[in-house]
Amino acid sequence: MSSLCVLPPECLLQPFTVPQRLMLGPGPSNVPARITAAGAQPILGHLHAETIEIMNQIKSGIQYAFQTQNRVTLAVSGPGHAAMECAIFNSLEHGESVLIAINGIWGERAAEIAERIGAKVNTLVTSAGGYFTNEEIEQALDKYRPVVFFLTHGESSTGVVHPIDGIGDLCHKYNCLFLVDSVAALGGTPICMDEQGIDIMYTGSQKVLNAPPGTAPISFSERACQKIFNRRTKPISYFLDMNLLANYWGCDDKPVLNIIKKEVAEYFHKGLGEMGLKLFVQDKKARLPTVTTIVAPPGYDWREITGYIMKTYNMEISGGLGPSAGMVLRVGLMGCNSSKANVDKVLEALADALKHCHKSRV
Repeated sequence: MSSLCVLPPECLLQPFTVPQRLMLGPGPSNVPARITAAGAQPILGHLHAETIEIMNQIKSGIQYAFQTQNRVTLAVSGPGHAAMECAIFNSLEHGESVLIAINGIWGERAAEIAERIGAKVNTLVTSAGGYFTNEEIEQALDKYRPVVFFLTHGESSTGVVHPIDGIGDLCHKYNCLFLVDSVAALGGTPICMDEQGIDIMYTGSQKVLNAPPGTAPISFSERACQKIFNRRTKPISYFLDMNLLANYWGCDDKPVLNIIKKEVAEYFHKGLGEMGLKLFVQDKKARLPTVTTIVAPPGYDWREITGYIMKTYNMEISGGLGPSAGMVLRVGLMGCNSSKANVDKVLEALADALKHCHKSRV
């Protein structure tokens, strides 16, 4: 062959410069230096003894973060969506009944995934910013008799943290597995998997855990393992088949994730109130501390506000998502980004944006 038809692209002949930004959206969050340094370590083979040791440390770290002693605890290679699919693909079979609580976009996506594998999808729905009482959940469990109940712990599209206490007991009363999505909440608001009777729980690395995207911790209780390891049919996904993943990970022992920090949401909420801005979630106990949803200031275009802050302060905040689209601004305070210094920065940026962005007559 005498010549190349497709020439090397000019853009790949020089390094790409990545800007340094303060990531205060609903995720990803900034990654601490010691974690980026760990990512620069030499590559190991997937069956090297050191790799097995690292995997065991990761498992122990996840057990600590989840507050569980579950032997089947590991990290899925992929984003939070991969863990969501892993949980649903393994716990449900075609034709089985599932109950999904929808108070934002993540419940909607779980329902679509379950529908795609042929499960009988039943939903419990409330408006953006709302959550469900245990009485409402029990009524739905009694009505639909599902094998799995799905609930989003931290609904980042609306800024709601859902109460967990008592729900596990209700699920087990109706012979149902309790599946919890804690992608935007774990590490920023308390949750104890074993104590609260959660059967399946997962999170994402790029939120409060302050790691690069692409790793999704997940854990299964013994009750869940009885279900998923005694299926009539194989899971629809080979890559996410827990029979294979659990075997590869070994699923036993010990410590690594140790920079989960206390959040400073109340300090931020107080500052917003002093500026005259309103919080979208009215019930204080239902506010997700890792992602604050602010009612979009009347008369302003939220896109202009977020664009001004990015351009002027090199700082990311976001607009709404799914049911909250156009209604809110979202600010993430996760892990190492959760500091009063960063709160002061975002309050200053918001105040400046409201002065300089166009305001129409409402």
